[in-house]
Amino acid sequence: MNAHTKHWGFDNNDLNPKVRPQDDFYQYAAGGWLKRNPIPKHEARWGTFMVLRYDTEKKLKAILTDLLKTRSVKKGSPEQLIRDLYRSGMDLKRRNTLGARPLAPYLKEINAISSKEDLLKVLFSLHRLGVGVLFGAGIDQDSKESTKYIIHLYQDGLGMPDRDYYLKDDAESKRVRSAYVPHVAAMFRLIGKTTKESKLAAATVMRIETMLAEASMTKEDRRDADKVYHKKTLKELQTLAPHVEWKKYFTRLGAGELKSVIVMQPQFLTASTKLIGTLPLEDWKTYLTWHLVSDFAGALSTPFIKQSFSFYGTVLSGMKHMKPLWRQVLSAVNGNLGELLGRIYVKRHFSPIAKKKMNLLVDDLFTAYEARLKKLDWMSPATKKKALIKLRALNRKIGYPDKWKSFAGLVIRPNDYAGNMVRVAEFIHRREMKKLKKPIDRTEWFMYPQTVNAYFAPNMNDIAFPAAILQPPFFDSNADDAINYGAIGSVIGHEITHGFDDQGSKYDEHGNLKSWWTKEDRKRFEKKAQVVIDQFNRYTVSDGVKVNGKLTLGENIADLGGIAIALDAFQLRLKKTGRKDIDGYTPEQRFFLGVTLFDRENTRPAFEKTHALTDPHSPPKFRINGPVSNIDAFYNAFGLKKGDGLYRAPQERAKIW
Repeated sequence: MNAHTKHWGFDNNDLNPKVRPQDDFYQYAAGGWLKRNPIPKHEARWGTFMVLRYDTEKKLKAILTDLLKTRSVKKGSPEQLIRDLYRSGMDLKRRNTLGARPLAPYLKEINAISSKEDLLKVLFSLHRLGVGVLFGAGIDQDSKESTKYIIHLYQDGLGMPDRDYYLKDDAESKRVRSAYVPHVAAMFRLIGKTTKESKLAAATVMRIETMLAEASMTKEDRRDADKVYHKKTLKELQTLAPHVEWKKYFTRLGAGELKSVIVMQPQFLTASTKLIGTLPLEDWKTYLTWHLVSDFAGALSTPFIKQSFSFYGTVLSGMKHMKPLWRQVLSAVNGNLGELLGRIYVKRHFSPIAKKKMNLLVDDLFTAYEARLKKLDWMSPATKKKALIKLRALNRKIGYPDKWKSFAGLVIRPNDYAGNMVRVAEFIHRREMKKLKKPIDRTEWFMYPQTVNAYFAPNMNDIAFPAAILQPPFFDSNADDAINYGAIGSVIGHEITHGFDDQGSKYDEHGNLKSWWTKEDRKRFEKKAQVVIDQFNRYTVSDGVKVNGKLTLGENIADLGGIAIALDAFQLRLKKTGRKDIDGYTPEQRFFLGVTLFDRENTRPAFEKTHALTDPHSPPKFRINGPVSNIDAFYNAFGLKKGDGLYRAPQERAKIW
């Protein structure tokens, strides 16, 4: 930052003065930054989130480097587990010597399948390892009885990111599909199949996955909380999907005796399990082999890593260069033992002062949200009363968990990377299954402290802000209030608004899927939401691929609400601190500049298309220009008039919360 801007938290060099804020606020506020920050060769995109994540990675690497220098650590301690998992991953020489041998016992088990019973046994075993074949099973709260855990069965088993890649004939789906089949064949060659065998195997995989895709629920419907809740007794489940002996499945899974389960996609479960009785066993062996090898490719030798990257990194994300080994392995350590690594990270890098200041910000956001709810002109007093009850019950989690999960009994060896990954997967699976016999743990976090992100959990009715996001540029205790309220304030408001978006609003104050709206209010809400859908449907990215307004609705509502509420909270703060201009910017102008800090990003075209087709978040440019074009205060702050690029007529502006 240059001297005259350093004191308030925004660098004027980030601006693109050639662009008018009234025409493209994203490019105006971030154009200079985007020009100075090209995408590194190892990345699919590069933005403020990614920069902060990379900085966090370097801090985590320093922790691991220190542990590698430590001569003696207690066996089974957090330090030993994360050190030896990292060490085993970094030993590429040994991994290359082993090749696919670590998977030999599982491949042998698959090849020995000679009956439907054998097939089901292997299927169940792979589920315990976390390999996504056919369907999946996980533990979560019962959405209509949120004080209890229950098993959820869900659609799974595809190697491409979404069903549409198998079924649609648009240019992007064809491009990805045509690259996927050779990729599958190449993986089979790596485990010793001939070229001919590999081609046949890839065709078999594609045929089975296409059948699964045809039975799969769309990504838009999967977002709908009502459409993915179907509680079934075991008897009803057996009738729904008779080709699986469900009692045996749950016993083998470690779930024990069950009275009921949640089937998230009943039609998929019926259609997919029906294939067990119709497809040849040899086809199943091919399919299971593919998913086992693909899921564990990153833990094997260099040829497997490179081949996996060629599709998932290059084809889907546009990357030409793999991340260095230390980042690959750190990602695996973080993904598998993140809570253990987080305990050390928090001690080194999270200050109690940041937590205290964050709490004050959150207080302001809640005060502003309550005031705004009370003033809503489209919601009836009856629904408004319940909305306020839910808001007041919303719990906050800041920094890190009050209690840490135990990894007692987990065995991690310094020379067995793939084996370590298997043992971690089985350990976490067993721990998850034990939840079925326990009360809900409301202290549990679903992100690690070192994660640069935040979330709202509808069944818990809580919001969480991990330690790693509570640092510049999102949160800077030395910055102007306008910047903090615009940046982290919008993130806080975003997560609170998730409790009142198109899906979060279906849950009550206890986290139960239960309608608390009058029918008229819900209709009014849906009419307002449709305005947001229509607006975002008009945005396009690379090669004319469109943003999906329905898929991104929840995030777009949260962005719009988050900025509006953060601005209200900032106005409350200004009443205490007084108004002043800085560097020629009014408090409101500085606030909106702060908003742009949370989502500025350069993106490779391939990734941009994959993101638009599969991700519930809109592309960064539209996460800024979309919401501000609907907020009256933005028009006032920057003098927007009819004819400006971002101008919308007052009656066309989306206003919900």
